[in-house]
Amino acid sequence: MKRRITLSWLLMALICLPMFAQMQDPVRFKTEWKNLSANEAEIIFTGTMNQGWHVYSTDLQEGGPTSATFNIDKIEGAELVGKLTPIGKEIKQMDPIFEMEVKFFEGTAKFSQKVKLTGGNYLITGYLEFGACNDQNCLPPTSVDFSYKGTVAAAASATAAPAKTEEAAAPAESTETVDSTAAVTTAPQTLQEATDYWKPVIKELSNYGSTEEKESHSWIYIFFTGLVGGILALFTPCVWPIIPMTVSFFLKRTKDKKKGIRDAWTYGASIVVIYVALGLAITLIFGASALNALSTNAIFNILFFLMLVIFAASFFGAFEITLPSKWSNAVDSKAEATTGLLSIFLMAFTLSLVSFSCTGPIIGFLLVEVSTTGSVVAPAIGMLGFAIALALPFTLFAMFPSWLKSMPKSGGWMNVIKVVLGFLELAFALKFLSVADLAYGWRLLDRETFLALWIVIFALLGMYLLGKIKFPHDDDNNKVGVGRFFLALISLAFAVYMIPGLWGAPLKAVSAFAPPMQTQDFNLYKNEVHAKFTDFDAGMEYARQNNKPVMIDFTGYGCVNCRKMELAVWTDPKVSQMLNDDYVLITLYVDEKTKLPEPIKVTENGTERTLRTIGDKWSYLQRSKFGANAQPFYVLLDNEGMPLNKSYSYDEDIAKYVDFLQTGLKNYKK
Repeated sequence: MKRRITLSWLLMALICLPMFAQMQDPVRFKTEWKNLSANEAEIIFTGTMNQGWHVYSTDLQEGGPTSATFNIDKIEGAELVGKLTPIGKEIKQMDPIFEMEVKFFEGTAKFSQKVKLTGGNYLITGYLEFGACNDQNCLPPTSVDFSYKGTVAAAASATAAPAKTEEAAAPAESTETVDSTAAVTTAPQTLQEATDYWKPVIKELSNYGSTEEKESHSWIYIFFTGLVGGILALFTPCVWPIIPMTVSFFLKRTKDKKKGIRDAWTYGASIVVIYVALGLAITLIFGASALNALSTNAIFNILFFLMLVIFAASFFGAFEITLPSKWSNAVDSKAEATTGLLSIFLMAFTLSLVSFSCTGPIIGFLLVEVSTTGSVVAPAIGMLGFAIALALPFTLFAMFPSWLKSMPKSGGWMNVIKVVLGFLELAFALKFLSVADLAYGWRLLDRETFLALWIVIFALLGMYLLGKIKFPHDDDNNKVGVGRFFLALISLAFAVYMIPGLWGAPLKAVSAFAPPMQTQDFNLYKNEVHAKFTDFDAGMEYARQNNKPVMIDFTGYGCVNCRKMELAVWTDPKVSQMLNDDYVLITLYVDEKTKLPEPIKVTENGTERTLRTIGDKWSYLQRSKFGANAQPFYVLLDNEGMPLNKSYSYDEDIAKYVDFLQTGLKNYKK
């Protein structure tokens, strides 16, 4: 589990990984009856998972994904011994979203339930319920039915009937079956026979076109982030003054101008190689799986928080972070003693060491961000962008030496850039502290506390840019120019923008950074979009009587992306107006645990399956009628239960969502 940069579940808002409107079958379970002795046996459940998926074994709190549980429908001639027991190596991890330690299996999940046979005929029927998740979404609670019967002597000396082991794919499971009179009561009619609303429309839905996968731009984002970091590093006191000296050296070391330009290009390429190698080293040292785990590891997030605070203090002028001078001296002397490409490479390496006090905090923040995305190549891509921005001026000024005369001279403006970066590092440090705070349940950094700190930080940044606050290295005579004034205006306006968030305003611009809304203690904001119905058939009948189209919202109590859509998209005035006035909104929770009045048997993929909870019923509706099982999942229907547009999954693009709703209305009125 995982989830992304800061933090599994919050980074997904930045990278915007989509959920697909298609059927997923990532976990397959089989059941086995194993005789331990004449009067004792165990039922073994073995599940295999697709890569990236996991099955929980932790007893999770309400609102979280479903852990594996053993459930009995009927038991005769036998008694359960103990509880369902996980077998094998489990992964233990603090989860920042559910604020607790969780245990789960990856690759293969195995559980055992021991049974004591009391003699004579025995019958055991029931189901294993489990929850499966990957980095983007969780499937609704899924059950694996089982049924075993046999005979043992009263003295428990006879051999029990041989058990059968059968594959049970989720959500279509199969085991040894028994007579319906001995198992769960069969519903008087199937759901499809009960109403036409349940008629499958998978083909009709596909005729509108499938929900297109939104291509992940995470690599582009990471490269661009590195590029911006490199540009900022250029204007720091450690790098900017070095540019004219280095370029002049290359042009003067040889009378051949072409060779000087070629050397400058080599110098720039060496800088790129050095920083990309640093990014690759991060992956090699930690490994892809370890990087993936960092995003939700509370201890690492605390360390990242402390590291960024230290970097911010360094930029403010409290102290200077430098590498040992003997390192740079040794490399510099080596560069002077050698010739050719090696000497140029060593000069580039010297630049990297000498400029560390300014570039180190930027590189540190960049590597912290990209290393926790879980991508193997992310650190290298980030460093590539950083190095290109850092190396480009050296090559360009070497090609066009006359540009050197127009370079702004070093001065106090470079220290202003350092201090601004310090404020930004301090603000982002709180994001990492928030992950640890959620994981351990300290409640030190609830949403309003986080926003209050950000408001103060960006207000102070604005005051600094206006010259009202000074730090040790600031020039007392440094005037506030037009550029600083506009930057101050942006910073102060951003601080004012966040103030309503203290009373519960959604603040879409910072939703990816701030703690979740449920941590807000004082909330005056009310979401005006409310479901008219939480029952499919009742909602469809109401829509028919009032001649209105329907939007079905398949969601879950533990669905993080569902909450994001409701907060970032449904609060838009156009969207809320259409959902409230033009549609009958039916919200169906696929993880609702309320028991049905009586279990319902359905046949799915040629296998009989029992629906026991309301969540089971709505999950089956989503699979059987629409051929999908991931949330959030939105579909528009007419009064006959036929689709009005293609389905819509997780995508916070408001314009697309408005078009989705408007197209449905247009097709309904035809």
